[in-house]
Amino acid sequence: MTGRLLLRVGISPSWLLLAPTLIALTVFFIYPLCGILLKSFIDPVFTWKHYARFVHDPVYLRVLLQTFTIAGWVTVATILLGYPLAYFLSRLKPGTAALLMIVVVVPYFTSILVRTYAWMVLLGTEGIFNQLLIRAGLMVRPLQLMYTRTSVLIGMTYILLPYMILALYSVMRGIDTNLLSAAESLGASRIRAFWRVFVPLSRPGLGAGALLVFILSLGFFITPALMGSEQDSMISMLIENQVENYFDSGFASALSSILLVCTLLLFAIYGRMIGLQNLFEAKL
Repeated sequence: MTGRLLLRVGISPSWLLLAPTLIALTVFFIYPLCGILLKSFIDPVFTWKHYARFVHDPVYLRVLLQTFTIAGWVTVATILLGYPLAYFLSRLKPGTAALLMIVVVVPYFTSILVRTYAWMVLLGTEGIFNQLLIRAGLMVRPLQLMYTRTSVLIGMTYILLPYMILALYSVMRGIDTNLLSAAESLGASRIRAFWRVFVPLSRPGLGAGALLVFILSLGFFITPALMGSEQDSMISMLIENQVENYFDSGFASALSSILLVCTLLLFAIYGRMIGLQNLFEAKL
């Protein structure tokens, strides 16, 4: 009886299954997001001054470009480190690969703050790296590894590497190795077969992992705040500074909105150039 009534008013019963999720997204995501967008324009009446401040002050644009630069380098680093490891895991027996995958996934369940502090200890002037270099006679004085762009890249790459590995592994595991054997039987070398057969088939995982890592990098705060210097500030640090130190929630909302728009533009460019179907083929 209830199902017939729902069909009469044009509501499919299957939509009721989505109702809790839609309500949760509306309350905890869409509503706060709309609030941030409105806050960036109303102070207390409608105004463009927050966005005009961003455009007229070159510091904020520089930080935004720096945020994209750091995110790009982190994405490249995770690809260079994650692709060989994901390929190695995909060629192992399922049981062995599952055991080794635990090593990759376990750090993911550890607090980002804890992992960041661990790298601060390792890269400090009295850290293991500097001590090994000094004892080996390669350095006389400790290197300044902390509070540099390099330390930020190392910390962010380590934290985001599991995302890249999981995205690549899920695709690589489904690639038929007989295709490589067939290419070699037709005269291709192992390297040529790998580049011409395996790499193109793994592109969905590569694209999904790169997009995921890049977008997550744009909003990173803890690692660059603890391991970087003022010259390595990211836009998330500016947002926090505006809220905590200057109590300027309007300008902080404008910065958040600009970051959101840039992220959506990136996603649109990805869909235009590569195709969103390749993203969903990665089976994340």
